[in-house]
Amino acid sequence: MSANQIHPPVVLVPACQRILGRHPFHVAGKKYIDAVRLAGCVPLVVPAAQADELPALLDLASGILLTGSPSNVHPSHFGEEVLDESLPLDPERDAWTLPLIRLALRRGMPLLGICRGFQEVNVALGGSLYQAVHEQPGLMDHRGDGSKPVEEEYGESHPVKLIHGGALDRALHGLAEPVVQNGEFMVNSLHGQGVKRLADGARIEALAPDGVVEAFSWHPAADDTEAVHGGFNLCLQWHPEWQAASNPVSQRIFKAFGSACAAYQSARLSPSGAASDHVERVQHPARR
Repeated sequence: MSANQIHPPVVLVPACQRILGRHPFHVAGKKYIDAVRLAGCVPLVVPAAQADELPALLDLASGILLTGSPSNVHPSHFGEEVLDESLPLDPERDAWTLPLIRLALRRGMPLLGICRGFQEVNVALGGSLYQAVHEQPGLMDHRGDGSKPVEEEYGESHPVKLIHGGALDRALHGLAEPVVQNGEFMVNSLHGQGVKRLADGARIEALAPDGVVEAFSWHPAADDTEAVHGGFNLCLQWHPEWQAASNPVSQRIFKAFGSACAAYQSARLSPSGAASDHVERVQHPARR
């Protein structure tokens, strides 16, 4: 019996810190937890961790899901001052997810970043963000309307264009019209921040009509012999966890993530005990 038949892969879900009443709590949205289970994995919500705890946490798991959040990544992490003091921040989450991301990706651990999680990965790897995409000349307003019913707020907003040959393109291969038409499909949009400079080693997977990066994956340099090559990671600016069980695009994304987590677990628990020995080698696309 294989390792993934003994128990499903464990996926770390880093929590946000919120003040509820007069006290701080660590929280994670239910829709993310449900989506991890949809992927065939066991969600493990993790509170803010110390630096020396990160390796132990990674040793427990076979994947990471970085959730969206009302909070923004603090601009100090990409060399800027806060431009709008009214917007929520979560420095406690930033402090440990950014180093966690770097460690996980170098292990080749499967990672799925959603909205804030998408932005965290870019910043963790040295990229930068627009603090307000809607204030940039020529760019759309990508924010959601919180005054609408949630079904409308999370409804389809704009198309994205797939980049041929990437991880997202492979995950969605074979989806027929009207879901994917001419390499495009519809997504929701609820973000104020967005990619300004894409991190080195990141490959664009999808673009919005205004050119804003909507999806990317990261690949270590070809001559980086210490990082695991070929691991699954995918970062999405939209919210695939919303109605993930019924949306064909979301179903494919979480299936690909779950399969990658199961493969990583099987390799991790194999007699060699080294996932890096079993991660499939892939030919990396040209760097930016």
